[in-house]
Amino acid sequence: MSDLRTVRPEIPDFEKYHAGMAIEEIQERYGLGKVIKLASNENPLGTSPVVQQVLKQNAGLAFRYAQAGTPRLHAAIAEHLGLPVSRIVAGNGSDEIIDLLVRIKARPGQDNIIAFDPCFSMYKLQAKLCGVELRQAKLKPDFSFPWDDLLALADENTAICFVTTPDNPSGFTPKASELEALARALPPQCLLVIDEAYMDFAQPLEEYSLLPRLNEFENVAILRTFSKMYGLAGLRLGYGILPEWLADYCLRVKLPFSVNVLAEMAGIAALSDTVYIEATRKVVSEGREQLTRGFQSMGCKVHPSMANFLLIDLPAGASHDAKGLFQALLERGIIIRPLSSYNLPESLRVSVGDASENRALLDVMKEILGS
Repeated sequence: MSDLRTVRPEIPDFEKYHAGMAIEEIQERYGLGKVIKLASNENPLGTSPVVQQVLKQNAGLAFRYAQAGTPRLHAAIAEHLGLPVSRIVAGNGSDEIIDLLVRIKARPGQDNIIAFDPCFSMYKLQAKLCGVELRQAKLKPDFSFPWDDLLALADENTAICFVTTPDNPSGFTPKASELEALARALPPQCLLVIDEAYMDFAQPLEEYSLLPRLNEFENVAILRTFSKMYGLAGLRLGYGILPEWLADYCLRVKLPFSVNVLAEMAGIAALSDTVYIEATRKVVSEGREQLTRGFQSMGCKVHPSMANFLLIDLPAGASHDAKGLFQALLERGIIIRPLSSYNLPESLRVSVGDASENRALLDVMKEILGS
């Protein structure tokens, strides 16, 4: 008799995704009224007032299905980027696009995917779930990219090369010329997927992104998200800028209503709110500088970042290690991100907050590390 609980052999080895801790969770655990969350790289300004108004006005439409294929959102993104709409595929976060690309491009048990180590956990998860080998090249000690090591992993069965820039969790951002060299050096069947979830914070864009020159490369796809710069993490909205043939395949097989009707409206509104976008860019830029100065004054090592977060290492001989500092901050109502899941147990990642949140973190850290 067959066992109903029989599943594919890869499944029992999976572990649950460990996201940044929620504000409500910490409030309940420690009996706190106010909690500052600097753990998940969310927008420090919250949701755009323009988007909030659109959501309020259209909340009554939540009973409706979105139009299949989200054509209005696709058109808005294409106009925003100055690209053909035939290259755009929106999804339930850029995670959905990653899932689609792995399932469409990589043949289970035959192809492989290459990436750096550490990397975004979704690359690992989807490769494993789809039965595709993931090969990884270790980052350099300063978190810069060893391109030759990555290329050495590629062969005639390499279907996808994932590169995140600015990288998570370090914030390291290579020049676009380096990405160009990589795109030209990969095997002809390999798709270079550049995950630009944080690229909106890197300036000037043309120095770091291949997007302005995307038409020169047939083997490059770019991923973007509305979760960071646009403050829509809770609505789950992202998109891929893909070769037209690949976008066509994605739209054939993706779930037809994975982008809900309110998320589509919010995304269109968010693209138009240039005041909010510029305010976010200013707050993040100034906040990075504020936190960098503060951490360095305590003897912490701060890794250069062009994203909306910083990777820090505590000074030698500090009164707390990374795990201890994380716990001490939790008890005082401040959430940052430990990095044991990235195999970086002695490092911490801090999202950039607004000026008052950043100051609160620095003051409490100084108190803890000085005790």
